[in-house]
Amino acid sequence: MIAEHVTISGPAGPMDAYLARLDAKPRPAVIVLEGVYGFDAEIRRITAQVAAAGYVGLAIDYLRGRPVEEVFDDAAVGADVGAARDWLDEQSFVRRGHIGAWGFGWGGTAAFVASSQPGIGAAIAFYGQSIARPLGKMTRAPLDAVEHVRAPLLLIFGGHDELIPETEIALIRERLTAQHKTFELETYPDVGHSFFREDLGTLATRQISDAWDRVQSFLRRHLT
Repeated sequence: MIAEHVTISGPAGPMDAYLARLDAKPRPAVIVLEGVYGFDAEIRRITAQVAAAGYVGLAIDYLRGRPVEEVFDDAAVGADVGAARDWLDEQSFVRRGHIGAWGFGWGGTAAFVASSQPGIGAAIAFYGQSIARPLGKMTRAPLDAVEHVRAPLLLIFGGHDELIPETEIALIRERLTAQHKTFELETYPDVGHSFFREDLGTLATRQISDAWDRVQSFLRRHLT
């Protein structure tokens, strides 16, 4: 495994990033998007997991250490994802034009926003708690711009999520279906928010395993 910290220039300033890859062979890439826990060891672990599965993993600190409520808007997120996409497309070890995004919590919302960006071929949102309602500086919910979604979506939720009611999940499904978007949506009834985090001592081993299998299958179909 080759892992290193890099800096990517974005419209809002430099972003710290964590890059993980197996070798110099050109591979599809996945941009990993942080949530409320920030740019932490767990994000690096997931980025390495992505790399071990045969992709180039790139986690970006699009929050830049600031509270999400102060900085999050769809234009800013889209611009930072776009900067990461452009950086990846310039690397010899990336298959140009084969780039996806995977986010968690607020990062899941960011991944949903990223699905509208040109050059993003797949987007995965794990328990994005503000897809159906405004977050931070946004004046509308990302779901209100559902007609602009370009990339296939994989959305994963927990049925016991205290931050995302069933009505919101149902609305997301309804709006994506009405707009004839390509998507998969799975709810695990017995788990809550952040169930995929290894450092929370979760007992959701079956759900974590199944979710990871779904991620790999989704990426194979839409990025490779």
